[in-house]
Amino acid sequence: MADTRTLIVDGTEVEVPVTYTLLQACEAAGAEIPRFCFHERLSIAGNCRMCLVELKGAPKPVASCAYAVRDCRPGPNGEPPQVLTKSPLTKKAREGVMEFLLINHPLDCPICDQGGECDLQDQAMAYGVDTSRFEENKRAVENKYIGPLVKTIMTRCIHCTRCVRFTTEVAGVSELGATGRGEDMEITTFLERAMTSELQGNVIDLCPVGALTSRPYAFKARPWELNKTESIDVMDALGSAIRVDSRNTEVMRILPRTNELVNEEWISDKTRFVFDGLRTQRLDRPYLRENGRLRAATWQEAFAAIADKVKAAAPEKLGAIAGDLANVEEMFALKELMSSLGSPNIDCREPYSPLHPKNGRASYVFGSTIAGIEDADAILLIGTNPRVEAAVLNSRIRKVWRAGQTQIGLIGEPADLTYSYAHLGAGPSSLDSLAAGELDFLDVLKKAERPMIIIGQGALNRADGASILSRAVKLADSIGAFGEEWNGFNVLHTAAARVGGLDLGFVPGEGGLATAEMLGMEGTAPLDVLFLLGADEYKLDAISDTFKVYIGSHGDRGAHGADVILPGAAYTEKSGTYVNTEGRAQMANRAIFPPGQAREDWSILRALSAVVGKTLPFDSLTELRNRLAESDPRYLALDEIGDVAMDGLKSLSGHAGEKPGSEPFVSCVPDFFLTNPIARASAVMAECSSLRLGPRAEAAE
Repeated sequence: MADTRTLIVDGTEVEVPVTYTLLQACEAAGAEIPRFCFHERLSIAGNCRMCLVELKGAPKPVASCAYAVRDCRPGPNGEPPQVLTKSPLTKKAREGVMEFLLINHPLDCPICDQGGECDLQDQAMAYGVDTSRFEENKRAVENKYIGPLVKTIMTRCIHCTRCVRFTTEVAGVSELGATGRGEDMEITTFLERAMTSELQGNVIDLCPVGALTSRPYAFKARPWELNKTESIDVMDALGSAIRVDSRNTEVMRILPRTNELVNEEWISDKTRFVFDGLRTQRLDRPYLRENGRLRAATWQEAFAAIADKVKAAAPEKLGAIAGDLANVEEMFALKELMSSLGSPNIDCREPYSPLHPKNGRASYVFGSTIAGIEDADAILLIGTNPRVEAAVLNSRIRKVWRAGQTQIGLIGEPADLTYSYAHLGAGPSSLDSLAAGELDFLDVLKKAERPMIIIGQGALNRADGASILSRAVKLADSIGAFGEEWNGFNVLHTAAARVGGLDLGFVPGEGGLATAEMLGMEGTAPLDVLFLLGADEYKLDAISDTFKVYIGSHGDRGAHGADVILPGAAYTEKSGTYVNTEGRAQMANRAIFPPGQAREDWSILRALSAVVGKTLPFDSLTELRNRLAESDPRYLALDEIGDVAMDGLKSLSGHAGEKPGSEPFVSCVPDFFLTNPIARASAVMAECSSLRLGPRAEAAE
C-alpha cells in the first residue's frame, strides 16, 4: 500500500503508516522507547532527546519522536530502513542525555512527592550512572506560585514543556510558558498568578519529574502505601474514569484512568481535588429535630419518628426527590418504597424540567456520544457553558475546533469557552430567528454533513423549557441532524444522577407532583412528608410545615432544613451504578467505608421500609441489582450505550407549545467549584472559588 512503509526494528519487520513517527513505529514493533517530552495527545516538541535511536545510514542518532517514517531512506539496494533501539550507540547516546539531565537535577527523591512513580527515576535506573563528572554548582530556580492546586519545585524541571503544551493546546488557556534561554530558561506563568483553567491539575500527571505536584496532597503519602480503587466520577454527568487512592479510612487523592470514549485521560480540577470535602461536614449519626433544634438520635428513634408521620399521612401527601449524586440502586429502592406506600409523587429532575422518559431516551441523552463530538463539522450550543458544566467535554469541542473543520455557534450568555464561536444571541428569540433563517449560521448547520446541537440545562430548567426543547428538536430535524448513522441532538446534563433517574422512570406517576410543586414553588406546599435523597440544591423555605426526611452524606442545605437526618455514604464509600449524559451505564466502586453510623443509602431505605410496614423485597445489594436488571436489562450492559429509538424525540418537534419567554439563557452552574455538597465542604474548592471572584492580591505559599 502506498500509505504504509516497511521498517526493520531490531530485526523485526513491521509495516506502519507513513504518517507514523519512528517512535510509534518502534512501539508497533514491540520496542520500548524512553521519553520525557513526547506525549500522544500533545504536539511534538523534541526537547529531551531521550528517545534517540540508531537509524542505519544516518550520521548520528535521531530523535525518534520527531523523525517521520516517510523520511526514512531505504538501503543502497532498496532494503527497508533499519532502526536499532538497543545498539551500543543508542545506549551510549541515551546515557549521555541522562547525564546532562541530571547535571542540575537536585536528586531529592526522598522528599519528592513524585518518588515511586517518577519517569526520571525509572529511566535513570536503565540509563543513569552512579557518579557525576561535573564539579560545577547545580543551578537553582525559585519556585513559582501558580495557584492553590499545583505545587511547584522548579529546580527539578527538565524543560520538557509538556505542561506548556497542555495548557495551550488542550486546556486552551495559555498561562504557562518559558522565559530565558539555555541555563536561564524557566517555566512560569509570567505574572505568577493562579492559573484559571478547570483542567490545570492534569499537568501534575503529565510532569515526568517532581517539578509540578499536587499541593493538597503534598507530603501526605507514598504511592505504595495506598489502596487503589477504580471508580467513576460524579462531579458532573460525564462519568469520567477515575482511580481513588485511599489509606485506611481516608481518601488521599483521585487520579484519572484512561477511557477513550469518555474522558480520554483528563479529569477536571473539581474531580481531582474535591477529596478533602469527603472528610468534612460529614453526617455520621442520625439526627432528630425537637423544639426547632436538631439533636443526635438512634436509628430506632429516627425510624419511629418517620413511621409515625408516614402512617398518619395519606398516600397523596407523601413525596420524594432524588438529588444530583444519587446512584441508580438507591433511587430504585426509593421508588419501590414510594410505590408500596401508594404515592405517585416522585421526581429526580430540576424544577420545570421538560425531560421525561415518555418522549423516549433520545430526548434526554447526549445522542452523538461524547467521542462523537470529534465527528461533528458544525456545533450549536444552546443555553450551556460547557467549560464549567463539563470541562472535559469542552476540551473535546476545542480539539475539533483546533483541527479547523468545525464551526461553532452559541445562543446564551457569552463566555470564554477557550475557542472562538459565533455568538448568535442570548435567548429564545435568537433560537427562533436562527430557525427562521434570519441568521447566517443556519446555512452552516444545513451544509454540514454531521451537524450537532448541544442544549444545556440553562435552556431547559425554566418555565418555558418544554417549548424551548421542542423548538431545538424541530431545528435539529430541519438541518438534517437525524440521519441513519448520526444523531446530532444532544442534551448536556450536569448531575450524575439525572439520566439514571430518567431511565428508571423516577418521575411523577399519574396525577403525581413534580419537583417544583413538591417544593411549594407553585403555591401552598401540598405534602405532609417529603423524602430528600441527597437533594441539596433546593430552597426549602416554602415547605417549612412539611416533615422533611433527608438521607445524605453531608451537612448541607438539605440537612439544614430537615426534620430527620439519616446519614448516608458518599460516592467513594458505596458501590453503585451511574448513567452518564450519553446514556452509558457505569459502575462506581467502594474505596473506603462510611464514617461512624453512616450506612449505604439503599440499606437505609430497606431498613426504613420494614419499620413503616412496607418491607422491600431484597436484603442485599446483589438481590437489589437482580430486581433492577429484571426491570431494565440495560443495567447489565456496563460501559455500553445501546440503541436509542428516535421516534419519541422526533414527535417533540410538532409540539412547540406556547411562545417562550424573553429571558436570556443563563448557565445552570454559577460557580464551577461549588456545585454539590462534597465540593461545598472542601476547603480547596472554597479557595479556588474565592480566587475566581478577583485577582489574588498577594501570593501566599
